[in-house]
Amino acid sequence: MSDNRQFAPAAERNRDPILSVLKDLLEGSETVLEIASGTGEHAVHFASAFPDVTWQPTNFDDEHFTSAEAWREHAGLANIKPTLRLDACANPWPVEAPDYEHRDISAIFNANMIHISPWEVTLGLFNGASRILSPGNLMILYGPYKVDGEHTADSNKKFEDWLKGLNPGFGIRDIGEVSEVAKKEGLHHRQSIAMPANNFIQVFQKS
Repeated sequence: MSDNRQFAPAAERNRDPILSVLKDLLEGSETVLEIASGTGEHAVHFASAFPDVTWQPTNFDDEHFTSAEAWREHAGLANIKPTLRLDACANPWPVEAPDYEHRDISAIFNANMIHISPWEVTLGLFNGASRILSPGNLMILYGPYKVDGEHTADSNKKFEDWLKGLNPGFGIRDIGEVSEVAKKEGLHHRQSIAMPANNFIQVFQKS
């Protein structure tokens, strides 16, 4: 049998630092919706650490969708749901469908998406979060960010130059601008947590 699992070195490096923060943020959560699960490695790692939490992976990209499903099947964890195909810009999201089994999403997690996608995806992400999260619920984002319009490291500036070479619409987002988008959608920026390799976890809460 072929193994369709993809392996991302960055996911292996950052999964434990992220997990150490999620242990506090996801306390008491029942169902976590992961937007853009990528290879699926995070979903398996986090679901194994939170056996009482239902983890719902999603992907838009075909290859990542296949990989996330392969990781889920390989892990054999009962608390990981089958991967859903989800476009962050879509309205509605598949978890809003009447026949979705776990409609009460306790939290949203998203890693390394908004800098490698057009700005419209960030707008769609917060619009969707506003639709499905209940007051007090969290959206947790991981990745590089600018602060007050400035990069936090020279390596991030070089990374952004590379991103814009791929697509001029890509780029490391300023946390102030992202927070303004969140505010318009009824989420407030609750916390910024510095992470290794010049990344952050940004925590937003539904009002």
